Amino acid sequence: MSSRSNGNNRFFTPGKLGMIALLLVIACIAVYASVTGKDIHWGALITMLIFYALMYYIGAVTAGRKNDSLRDMMLAGRKIPLWIAMFTMAATWVGGGYINGTAEATYASGLVWAQAPWGYALSLIIGGIFFARKMRRYQFTTMLDPLEARFGRKLTGLLFLPALAAEIFWSGAILTALGTTFGTLLGLDFTTSIILSATIAIAYTVVGGLWSVAYTDVLQFCIIIIGLYLVFAFTIQDTGGIGITWSQYTSGMEEMGRNYANLFPPLDGWRDPDWGWYYWNWWDYALLLIFGGIPWQVYFQRVLSANSERSAMWLSILAGFWALVAALPAVMIGTIAFNVDWAAIGVGEPENPAMILPYVMRYLAPEWLAVLGLGALAAAVMSSIDSSILSASSLASWNVYRPLINPQATSEHLQKIIKRSIVLVGVAATLIALNVQSVYELWFLCSDFVYCILFPQLTMALFCKGANKYGSAAGLIVAFILRFGGGEPVLGIPQLIPYPMVEDGVVLFPFRTLAMVSSLITIYLVSKLTAKICPPLPLKNLKKI
Repeated sequence: MSSRSNGNNRFFTPGKLGMIALLLVIACIAVYASVTGKDIHWGALITMLIFYALMYYIGAVTAGRKNDSLRDMMLAGRKIPLWIAMFTMAATWVGGGYINGTAEATYASGLVWAQAPWGYALSLIIGGIFFARKMRRYQFTTMLDPLEARFGRKLTGLLFLPALAAEIFWSGAILTALGTTFGTLLGLDFTTSIILSATIAIAYTVVGGLWSVAYTDVLQFCIIIIGLYLVFAFTIQDTGGIGITWSQYTSGMEEMGRNYANLFPPLDGWRDPDWGWYYWNWWDYALLLIFGGIPWQVYFQRVLSANSERSAMWLSILAGFWALVAALPAVMIGTIAFNVDWAAIGVGEPENPAMILPYVMRYLAPEWLAVLGLGALAAAVMSSIDSSILSASSLASWNVYRPLINPQATSEHLQKIIKRSIVLVGVAATLIALNVQSVYELWFLCSDFVYCILFPQLTMALFCKGANKYGSAAGLIVAFILRFGGGEPVLGIPQLIPYPMVEDGVVLFPFRTLAMVSSLITIYLVSKLTAKICPPLPLKNLKKI
């Protein structure tokens, strides 16, 4: 009996299961194509599936051999060297939403509204200088550990919800980016593309831990850089080169009455009729991206896996530099798309600005380069989706299930909980991606949650010795009311608080920053007023792995 069981285990290895899954995917797509009559680009599709199989092998088979414990699965044994950590951090942030969203914003709204590249780069640098060293010094396991130490298990379990929502929305943005690209380049419709992408990503993530993610990220980031810069180098010739393209882009923005070709708005933008109240809205989003990019488990999972405090700081700072390097071709692809006469090449303009990047790759780049560009985007997605789903699942297992549901859970049992959570989080992200088609909307909404609600909580837990759970609870309530009182069109929430500066039904008043600052002040004041009845708890690591 034992011999037969061992034989079965040897047969159903991760590598063989991955190849079986690959063949099943090809068979399902073939059936789909024959039933619907879709024109599937089989050469590009099979190339992409082989690429996925390679990434699966590296992550599940090669790196997966190091995934023997809960510590390995969540933190790679805290042994990731600086050069690998730097690339896995950069690759995680440079996801499909980052690349597609940057091209989309540059094309549709102007360079000035493509805030995410430099906003998230500053976020990585600030996080590295002020947050990374302290988190690594205490050897926390997740981002929520300092909150649990300061504010208790139950309140931390509540704060897990915005962290989870942010990871799910981010994963949804990533899947949307890849789904639109698959649909444009491979001939698959949007829904099928999203489901296919999600299935592959979930399967890949269930098998691997953080070692798998880190190993594959290094290769994926190289593919991202090479693929994007090659697409840019070939397609820029269609609009006359860099100088002419940029000049036409700038004049085009001016003709449309939107002087948005600059990186930043004018200092007196509130006096400019082209800006008006949008000036304050711009600063609201800029601060949201800079500080809202810090309190993420997907960020701190890499910080806490570093082999030293110094590495934790520098991996974050250097990743910010590489994130900017990856954003440059995406920006230029957006300007190229703005200048292209789509009718002259026999196609109409894309119905959705989120499809700008795949449009450029399909209709302006040679076929071989379009496949390479698709590989670059797929690499970006894989390097982010596995990280995001693993991060959310780690929080669910370590900060909710372990302290609140089963305090006696063993490491092996927690590993099983993480894997089950990966599937649930992946399915939720897929549903989000199928219902919200703007990559940039999803992308901003991710940082929105963590900026207003989690950034004040994490900052006070780490740097305010007097912060207590009463202050935390009061700050959470204030942030929730002020943030959602301004409404949220993406989620269908109407405006409830009569904020000023409303234009075309959009609240331009910087109520997100108001919610964040008000939460910070509330935590501090309420903690001071209730210090005698609720003494502050020390910042310490409650349980190490």
